[in-house]
Amino acid sequence: MADLSLDTARTILDAALAKSGELKLKPLVITVLDARGCVKASAAQDGTSLMRGEIAHGKAWGALALGMGSRAIFQRAQEQPYFVDAVNTMARGALVPVPGGVLIHDQAGALLGAIGISGDTSDNDEACALAGIEAAGLKANAG
Repeated sequence: MADLSLDTARTILDAALAKSGELKLKPLVITVLDARGCVKASAAQDGTSLMRGEIAHGKAWGALALGMGSRAIFQRAQEQPYFVDAVNTMARGALVPVPGGVLIHDQAGALLGAIGISGDTSDNDEACALAGIEAAGLKANAG
């Protein structure tokens, strides 16, 4: 398993925050997980609402758990709602099946981890995640 360094996780987080500022988004929570699902970096901007941290974590964790970006999980939830509901029941509700959870791969395609962002629209959350991953010179899989 490839390793996601703390420095790389912080680069992703900082670039995602910069993109949020550029787009003038609502306050975000950003969580970067390694491939094992352990938190490498997390930050909450001033003014985030309650539960944003759990939602950001759930987007990233869900992407890792199912091996696909949360946009694909969202699509699958629309096509197969019983399946995604059953998986989320088995995951004790930890999966958040909406865009904003993006898998992080190295240039060779090895899975390094995932980022989850919550606070603005799901599409804007995802745009910040993609910008963070790109800034670190890595490949994103949003689904």
